[in-house]
Amino acid sequence: MAYYVIRRLIWLIVVLLFITAITYTIFFLMSPVNPAILFAGKQPTLATINEVKQEFGLNKPVGVQYLIFVRHVFFGDRYGWPGLGFSFVTRTAVLSELGPRLVITTTLVIGSAIVWLALGIPIGVISAVKQRTRLDRLTMGLAIFFVSAPVFWLGLTFLWLFWFKLGIAGGSGYFPLTQYGFFTWLNHMIMPWVVLALQEAAWYARMTRGNLIETMKEDYIRTARAKGVREIRVILRHGVRASLTPVVTMFGMDLALLFGGTIITETVFNLQGLGQWAVESVFSGDLPVILAVTLVVSFAITLANVIVDVTYVYLDPRVRIIG
Repeated sequence: MAYYVIRRLIWLIVVLLFITAITYTIFFLMSPVNPAILFAGKQPTLATINEVKQEFGLNKPVGVQYLIFVRHVFFGDRYGWPGLGFSFVTRTAVLSELGPRLVITTTLVIGSAIVWLALGIPIGVISAVKQRTRLDRLTMGLAIFFVSAPVFWLGLTFLWLFWFKLGIAGGSGYFPLTQYGFFTWLNHMIMPWVVLALQEAAWYARMTRGNLIETMKEDYIRTARAKGVREIRVILRHGVRASLTPVVTMFGMDLALLFGGTIITETVFNLQGLGQWAVESVFSGDLPVILAVTLVVSFAITLANVIVDVTYVYLDPRVRIIG
């Protein structure tokens, strides 16, 4: 197991190097506007452009520029570690802006993930066990509804109902835990968590239900029943555990992708996270910020794949590590 994990972590580094090469090529070498001109502002003089090139190493050969970029990412620059450069728009270190926004997005993603797992998997299990009953039809009907409902509509509906009309939940905006206390922080995060989680929970309920129905038809399930194992143990220990393998795959990818894909939820609830930051940077042409968000999301996705691969072995004993 240890050798397998180490090998996967080495492969993660290789993938990240490949991603940095593609990202650097797209945002710096293939950009229609020279990055030095973007940083120099409107109508810059030639002297200013040359000064910017000298300052950020943009006057060096392409290969040298990329190696400097990789060195800064993995070993840090004068602004800290990882070295992500200087924002063309705010004129501040990207790392100083990334930290608070990453905290907001991480809080949103992890909180919503807990909610959608707590809702989706139990509902899927109950629907599979009680298939073709009224409860099954009700839960799957709700799942179809939430899968179809746009996130922005759910967010605005929740704000109108629970904040504006009923006044039982906090409104928009992020209130840091360290400054405003636990209950204020929680009160303003519950709605974004639930809104982001409802659509995901619906997918997970449907997938868990389908997988468990198929798993309960396997020979080893019939063998366990023939041995007199209690039905609840057959379902939870043998059925649910084996049927969660595809769910783990989907969970790892969903969790990682949300680090850069929560723009709608962040906009509706005025959360200054990574998704909103990335979109703003695209419109303003802030290449270092776009590059930083791309690297963070890429790292999250590759790391999630490693965690999913290791989790497979625990969930399904039939899976064996090869190589």
